[in-house]
Amino acid sequence: MMGGRALLLLLVSALLVQIRASDPLLYESFDEDFEGRWVVSKKDEYQGVWKRAKSDGHEDYGLLVSEKARKYAIIKELEEPVTLKDGTVVLQFEVRLQNGLECGGAYIKYIRPQEAGWDAKEFDNETPYTIMFGPDKCGSTNKVHFILKHKNPKTGKYVEHHLKFPPSVPYDKLSHVYTAIMKPDNEVRILIDGEEKKKANFLSADDFEPALIPSKTIPDPDDKKPEDWDERAKIPDPNAVKPDDWDEDAPMEIEDVEATKPEGWLDDEPEEIDDPEASKPEDWDDEEDGEWEAPKIDNPKCEEAPGCGEWKRPMKQNPAYKGKWHAPLIDNPNYKGIWKPQEIPNPEYFELDKPDFDPIAAVGIEIWTMQDGILFDNILIADDEKVATFILEKTWKPKYEVEKEKEKTKIIDVIEKGEKQPNITIGILVSVVVVFVTVLFRILFGGKKPAAPVKPVVEAKKPKATETDGAGSSGDKVEKEDDEKEETGDKVEKEEDEKEETAAPRRRSRRET
Repeated sequence: MMGGRALLLLLVSALLVQIRASDPLLYESFDEDFEGRWVVSKKDEYQGVWKRAKSDGHEDYGLLVSEKARKYAIIKELEEPVTLKDGTVVLQFEVRLQNGLECGGAYIKYIRPQEAGWDAKEFDNETPYTIMFGPDKCGSTNKVHFILKHKNPKTGKYVEHHLKFPPSVPYDKLSHVYTAIMKPDNEVRILIDGEEKKKANFLSADDFEPALIPSKTIPDPDDKKPEDWDERAKIPDPNAVKPDDWDEDAPMEIEDVEATKPEGWLDDEPEEIDDPEASKPEDWDDEEDGEWEAPKIDNPKCEEAPGCGEWKRPMKQNPAYKGKWHAPLIDNPNYKGIWKPQEIPNPEYFELDKPDFDPIAAVGIEIWTMQDGILFDNILIADDEKVATFILEKTWKPKYEVEKEKEKTKIIDVIEKGEKQPNITIGILVSVVVVFVTVLFRILFGGKKPAAPVKPVVEAKKPKATETDGAGSSGDKVEKEDDEKEETGDKVEKEEDEKEETAAPRRRSRRET
């Protein structure tokens, strides 16, 4: 009897979890067409085409970035704004970088309520948001953004607060789930695929840059350094005198008068001669290309002799060289240390028990990317962690397991092909080793070929070297990263143009060789 009651309670509990999990604050699976529910920006700069498409290898649909090197913007307004001030709030979405991500964003902006009359078709980079969350990669940038825009109650200005030391973006092309859990005790946790990667506190200066709570004092901008303030810790000794035998004009090196010309030196032979095997090209035009001259080669006679051309005595270190005299340094008796302005109360300082979050009124994706194939899916806002876990287990995990299995299969196939065709395997291994050795060699010895050494006659020793406003832009940091992405795209196009120019051969005159 007791066992039956326990089983019944277990079933009821599971049912309640199911009911709870089916009622999130926002859930978008893209099982149905997004048109009519999502609004694509009509701004001219956003030329990227959004498509509803299946994830590669699955029957599951998502929102697809379909073209390379484009800006994209799309937004979904919520029926009711979601408040972040009370209780737990979970932000979660799934992204699959089907073609990788070398330079681009795959984050979501959680938009705060806009002014009356605002049109969703005007959504762009300047649209004010409350939180920006998700992957971003380009150049040295590789992180899962978490940015909070918070209003300073003293100034009324919004300030971007970036999570310090955020987790990196997974390197593969599999589906991944990004989760941000905000707790009422000011804690925020960042999870990837359900695994915690970062824990922070909104009010900690160690976790956000800049800190949400400004410093109590700031350097006085009107404070000026006194004219007689001496910051020099050391000064030249005013009582020091240059020694009488100190010759500042003596050269560093002098001719070695004891050196003699090596026996067999070929004074009348040049170091280079015209290539006797070279001939003037048949299509050479003296008027167009200039007078033709044979290219030079090393004189073979000089290879066997100690040297060619005019012999000159080598240089050696001058024992009388001392260089320019300087008075020795002594402690400065007037030293006062490095000057700093005095601290004054910060007019922007305020105390805070918990962040004054703006509500989330819409969910938007506004990105610039050099890669296509980015697929967004299962966008969720919930007030219970169990809801997010349920969605993750139900939607993402089965797909991820299939994708991982396919990866293993590919690796096994490569190994089996290698066993059947050892020549191919050896060729691949040799190529990898060559690339590795080349990179290692360049790191150790540099990429430039050293100049040919001159044959010395007598060894000569060298001397030893003695804030954003209320309108709410996306912020300088994010805009700078977007600019870097655009520059990367321009660089790729420029390199392609240079390749085309290099491919076209032309005749060169002797003056260019």
